[in-house]
Amino acid sequence: MAFHEVRFPANLSFGSVGGPERRTEIVTLANGFEERNTPWEHARRRYDAGVGLRSLDDVEALIAFFEARRGQLNGFRWKDWSDFKSCKPSGTVGALDQKIAVGDGETKVFQLTKTYISGGESYVRTIRKPVLGTVKVAVDSDPLVESIGFDVDLNAGLVTLTDAPDIGVPITAGFEFDVPVRFDTDTIQTSVSSFRAGDVPRVPIVEVRL
Repeated sequence: MAFHEVRFPANLSFGSVGGPERRTEIVTLANGFEERNTPWEHARRRYDAGVGLRSLDDVEALIAFFEARRGQLNGFRWKDWSDFKSCKPSGTVGALDQKIAVGDGETKVFQLTKTYISGGESYVRTIRKPVLGTVKVAVDSDPLVESIGFDVDLNAGLVTLTDAPDIGVPITAGFEFDVPVRFDTDTIQTSVSSFRAGDVPRVPIVEVRL
């Protein structure tokens, strides 16, 4: 699947709306009880980029980005301003933010993840698109130096440590990240008069699984 390692203009995504989508299948039984199931292990995020357009220059930037991606053909990075850090949006990224693995004495490569916790339940989200220069890693609470203690694959969200951590030692990480997405349409319809009147085009964006 074609993917361009370029981020949708962050100033345009700032005003967008959207978030995670789940798929739940619900069957109501004859006695009124329900059976609920889901074919999706992970949520899929959707956004509308049109809401963030504030000027005709923004529209031109959107069209240029759309054309360069060939519509739905090529994926790209998207900054979800409501969820783009390993910590809270108001916090500062730190190497102890997320526990991503436990050492086994042999493994050196680890996938970045973010865990969402509420009411005793948790969900682990795989992070595929960390942002350059933001990844911090610690082994047993001891921060490592990038390019010396670890390297990061920004295209896959993989962290490779120089030395394999000992058995039972926690590996933690902090980072900013983007969402891999694509346009969910091959058509963008704009009107200068309508835009000036406050009518913005709908530009659907959908997360892609990598």
